[in-house]
Amino acid sequence: MIEVKGLVKMYGNKRAVDGVSFKVNPGDILGFLGPNGAGKSTTMKMITGFIRPDAGKATVAGIDVAEDPVAVKTKIGYLPESAPAYGEMTVVEFLRFIAEVRGFRAKAGREERVERAIARTHLDPVRRQTIETLSKGYKQRVGFAQALLHEPPCLVLDEPTDGLDPNQKNEVRALIKTMAQDRAVILSTHILEEVDAICTRIILISQGKVVVDETPEAFRARKPGARLDEIFRTLTKGDI
Repeated sequence: MIEVKGLVKMYGNKRAVDGVSFKVNPGDILGFLGPNGAGKSTTMKMITGFIRPDAGKATVAGIDVAEDPVAVKTKIGYLPESAPAYGEMTVVEFLRFIAEVRGFRAKAGREERVERAIARTHLDPVRRQTIETLSKGYKQRVGFAQALLHEPPCLVLDEPTDGLDPNQKNEVRALIKTMAQDRAVILSTHILEEVDAICTRIILISQGKVVVDETPEAFRARKPGARLDEIFRTLTKGDI
């Protein structure tokens, strides 16, 4: 569903992403890990068509991201870091706006999409509230709702549980697991317990390169009895 081959991104003389390759199939929940500055967010932005790679190729549902980024965006639900939104809009106004941008112009179809997204992300108590007045957790839920709105076959989620309380984190993780049954999911996270809770694969990136691509069980087996953060530091010489 998602295939990345030899992606490279340069910022000046620095290779932020250096030959990254991997595949994500329907049913996979890929945990994308790495220290700050490792190239995680840059890779995700190239997959979603927001940044053009300097070399390599990314395809989503068989569509080349560089050749047809608009078509790729119809196949992807993207939650960027910090869940940007228009603060002066209410939750329901923002989601209606996103639905129209996604092409759902008929009122009945648009409202059905919006109401389903609100229900899935438990936003009903704040639906009439402006986004700028929401807590960080609710703002994150709004970002997740817009990513789900068009029922995409691929989800690319950058820190999807950031700012949520423990109960909210469990709800979002359960939703991701449900959504992933017939979808390909990539999620970036710094919460290693999240990897244990929902991920079926781990990719660990350091200095722009993939250093691990394996199951959580194989990752733990590298150092039996050690905590995940200890194994992470051993492989990357840094903190997540």
